Amino acid sequence: MPETEQRPSPTAEPQSTTGLPATLDAAKTRDQSEGAFTRWMRTIFGWRSGSTRADLKEFLEGSVPSELGFSPEEGTMLKNILGLRERRIDDVMVPRAHIVAIQQDIALGELVKVFEKAGHSRLVAYDDTLDDPVGMVHIRDLIAFMTARASIAPKPKPRRRKKAAATTETPPPEEAVEKRADKITDGMLDLSAIDLTMPLSKTKIIRTMLFVPPSMPAIDLLAKMQATRIHLALVVDEYGGTDGIVSIEDLVELIVGDIEDEHDDEEAPGISRQADGSFVADARASLEDVIEAVGKGFDVGEALNEVDTLAGYLVSQVGRVPVRGELVPGPSGFEFEVLDADPRRVKKVRIHSGKSRSSDRPRELPAPAPMKPVSPASTSQDNGPVKGPRQP
Repeated sequence: MPETEQRPSPTAEPQSTTGLPATLDAAKTRDQSEGAFTRWMRTIFGWRSGSTRADLKEFLEGSVPSELGFSPEEGTMLKNILGLRERRIDDVMVPRAHIVAIQQDIALGELVKVFEKAGHSRLVAYDDTLDDPVGMVHIRDLIAFMTARASIAPKPKPRRRKKAAATTETPPPEEAVEKRADKITDGMLDLSAIDLTMPLSKTKIIRTMLFVPPSMPAIDLLAKMQATRIHLALVVDEYGGTDGIVSIEDLVELIVGDIEDEHDDEEAPGISRQADGSFVADARASLEDVIEAVGKGFDVGEALNEVDTLAGYLVSQVGRVPVRGELVPGPSGFEFEVLDADPRRVKKVRIHSGKSRSSDRPRELPAPAPMKPVSPASTSQDNGPVKGPRQP
């Protein structure tokens, strides 16, 4: 019997091979499929072996979207998605000088005016300065607070007495008027009940916001905004000072392009050519747009990688914010004239080329003919004594 028990069953599987065939076959199948995909892409599109991300990026940049079956918009979005992880917050943030913020003790009436002029749905609230932020205010919270204060509570309806079936008396006219008034006032708003002098800090509608460093990748902030459901972030430097602000709309625009709503300016920072050959530009215009408008002769060199706007280029040239009327040297043959500026930023600039500056110069008059010398006696006799400048 022991010998019979030690014999393996003819239907039993070897223990040494349990679980191995499936694993080996799956790995082999995956390697074969990857090899087939790579060979197919290399044959059809001429791709080289490498990472799929790098190959896809190179393929999109070297091909026309219509040849791939993509629309131009889809091709642009695909390129933007691939380059999203290389973008940092300081590349997309709104600079500090352009932040519309309010003090936490501002009156509600003034806050409504700020919302009306700013055209934003969220505003940053601060204590003393913008370096002491306390949160943000959403316009929906403000409207909800004011609606709750202005709502007229419906009057409690008095209990009606049971009337006899034979009673046919009509209600007095005073009671009928009161009923009509109750129907009118139910659901109405009494705006005079809102105290517009109430400070914002007492309304308890200030929400928390995100604080992020300028070196944070844009894709990480987008994921954080989705997770926390907070769509506004303040960019702070290593010392806790405010550098800028980023909204979820700014991050989405990195993928889909500019998003304009009813409150955005219809015209982007523009550059217009003047009759004398010069250009008048908004200082917020990007250097790429300036180069495209002025021409390839407007070569700023390495500054194109260091600053983004025309105002930034001017500040980098002189090391400070230039004042109104100041002339700033530019690339060879060009000169900048600051038309409008304040102590914090440059607003409007005129770009003079060599030709436009030469046209502004007065024409040189021909040299006068040499005059014969005149004796002092005849001078005093004909014209009288020569008067010198009057002394103070």
